Parts: sequence; C-alpha cells; structure tokens
Amino acid sequence: MKEATGELNMTVVTLVAIAAIGAVFYFLVWPLVQRTLITQTCRSTYGPAFYASRGTANANASGSSQATVYSWKCTNGTKTYNVND
Repeated sequence: MKEATGELNMTVVTLVAIAAIGAVFYFLVWPLVQRTLITQTCRSTYGPAFYASRGTANANASGSSQATVYSWKCTNGTKTYNVND
C-alpha cells in the first residue's frame, strides 16, 4: 500500500511540475517570442528604427472561442503601421 501511495504522490508531483513549466512558457516565454518575431518583421519591412507595439485587444472574429487576440503595430515613435493590415 505504501508503494502505491508513493507512486501516486510522484504522479501528482510530475503533473504539477509539467503544469508549472507550461505556465512559465505560456506567460513569460511565448510573449517574448511573439514580440521578437513582430519586431524583426517591423525592422525588415519598415526600417531598423521600428519596433513592435502591442495594440488593443480584439474579440475573436469568428466568435467560435473566447480567445483574446491583440493587434500589433510597427512604430518608430512618429509613424505607426498596423501589422494585421
């Protein structure tokens, strides 16, 4: 019985660890990856002075999910271009 309890505890610990790693990736790493990709696109399209700026949140266009979609903009402080256009 002790072995079964120990295996259950290790399973729970493993699942919690996987969930924690997933949360760190989703909330910390993924936004950094998105911003880097958009900034590279802005710089290659409009010039080296441009950087990515996250715009306003839009509802999902199809209405099939509750996902929040942010529009991105390329800006250099004076000019701004919408990335989604």
